[in-house]
Amino acid sequence: MHEVRLHGRGGQGAVLASAILAAALVEEGRHVMAIPAFGFERRGAPVVAFLRLSDTVIRRVTNIYSPDIVVVIDPTVARAVDVFAGMPKGGTLIQATGKAPGDVDVPDLVGRVATCDAVRIAMDIFKRQITNTIMLGAFAKATGLVSVEALERALEETHFRDAGLKQNVEAVRRGYAETTVLDLGKEKAA
Repeated sequence: MHEVRLHGRGGQGAVLASAILAAALVEEGRHVMAIPAFGFERRGAPVVAFLRLSDTVIRRVTNIYSPDIVVVIDPTVARAVDVFAGMPKGGTLIQATGKAPGDVDVPDLVGRVATCDAVRIAMDIFKRQITNTIMLGAFAKATGLVSVEALERALEETHFRDAGLKQNVEAVRRGYAETTVLDLGKEKAA
């Protein structure tokens, strides 16, 4: 089983990204539980969403406290929130940043770093800093847990039937193509 935590800011679509990812994973035959976190979020405030996925039935319905995969869709949110909180040894960080994976400051417990210059891509495609679907492509590349094709079908079927579908498909594809992954050689805890 994998547990995923997505960090963003209000208005950037972190919760929507978790719903799209969940739909894509279900389409590929995985069992999924998406857990949005709602509170006093407002535009620009830190927001978090959670997702649990497995090849077998998920019976655990608790909150996610130890995500082995952390996706940071806003490059500034790590200044306000400890994005590594609870991550077990060997975890994966997928970060929206213009930095190379080796230049990202991570604690020793991180085993894999993937980076994508999602803000630059978003400005090219959307003319706004909306990075959520770009980071779904980065998630696909960094983890291999979902295909780009399944993400595209999830966009079509669940959220972007008309408006923005072409742009969001391009965003997923570019997120996948323009993500760099670095394995740090740290094994997962037993």
